[in-house]
Amino acid sequence: MHVVLAGGGTAGHVEPALNTADCLRRHDPAVGITLLGTERGLETRLVPERGYDLRLITPTPMPRRPSGELVRLPTAVRRSVREVRAVLDDTGADVLVGFGGYVALPAYLAARGRVPIVIHEANARPGLANKVGARFTSYVGSAVPDAIPGSRHIGMPLRPAIARLDRAMVQAEARAAFGLDQDRPTLLVFGGSQGARSLNAATVGAVERLTAQGIQVLHAAGLKNDDQRPSGPTGPAPYVPLPYVDRMDLAYAAADVALCRAGAMTCAELAAVGLPAIYVPLPIGNGEQRLNALPVVNAGGGLLVDDADLDADRLVALVAPLLLDADQRHAMEDAAASHGQRDADERLRALVLEAVTGATTAGGTS
Repeated sequence: MHVVLAGGGTAGHVEPALNTADCLRRHDPAVGITLLGTERGLETRLVPERGYDLRLITPTPMPRRPSGELVRLPTAVRRSVREVRAVLDDTGADVLVGFGGYVALPAYLAARGRVPIVIHEANARPGLANKVGARFTSYVGSAVPDAIPGSRHIGMPLRPAIARLDRAMVQAEARAAFGLDQDRPTLLVFGGSQGARSLNAATVGAVERLTAQGIQVLHAAGLKNDDQRPSGPTGPAPYVPLPYVDRMDLAYAAADVALCRAGAMTCAELAAVGLPAIYVPLPIGNGEQRLNALPVVNAGGGLLVDDADLDADRLVALVAPLLLDADQRHAMEDAAASHGQRDADERLRALVLEAVTGATTAGGTS
């Protein structure tokens, strides 16, 4: 079997595609796997690092307003569709699995009528590519219930290091790895590889008051945010600033509460490992980050704060009572874990096999 995965662009599209590829390869080392991407996306680094075949096509972003790009769009889409069809033919693809984004739309158009199509939607509010692609197939899975009408709620494919993480079992090792005290309540702050300036600013303004109360802080400020750190002493509890965390599994294990954005992968990972979070949705886009966080927040596993409302005073008011009240924190851990799903990669693999088997049985494609 050869599987082509279309998940280029952002980490939110690339990572679940790679996690699905890893699951397929674990079950069948001989399975052929090719990922589609563009020269602009993170896949040019992430896919080769994981050892998979990457084929680049022409990007076809949808313009947000009338422009010359909109006029040229049909020509660009046709070119991308031809490029994807060439990849499908060259690899002898048995199925196309799409995760949304710039790469997915031409991939769905190219695969229609040729090979079965499987779709995974990560966000609570689907993008254009997956809305279109869902018209071509009945094999649609989602990380959030009812994200696409008729989709199967399977969760978000996660890395095994996250999906199998036992936070309590490795907490001592994790805190030692980051130079944290073993017995202090711990706040983890992160905003992705580039950080998040509002989260950083609130943390820097609050850290002296937090550490004075015995709360230690692990702060992944972002690769380009070395200037966003406290300029003076921070109190008796440790404050550990880092530009980037390679081992998020250890960061999750070290923490008792997280302060973070609400990307689909972040929400899925924190729920899966049972880590309560204060979610601060990105204040741009179509509002999908807020919707991503709402299910776990409504279940009692997190809090939701608007970006405009986050400052040092608000952060201290939220974090200190939560971290210093073990009973409340443990209740939130249980609520988050009850909402999390650790086996989405297996469920998506089963959907892929179902699509291939269904096409074979029918003697055709979806």
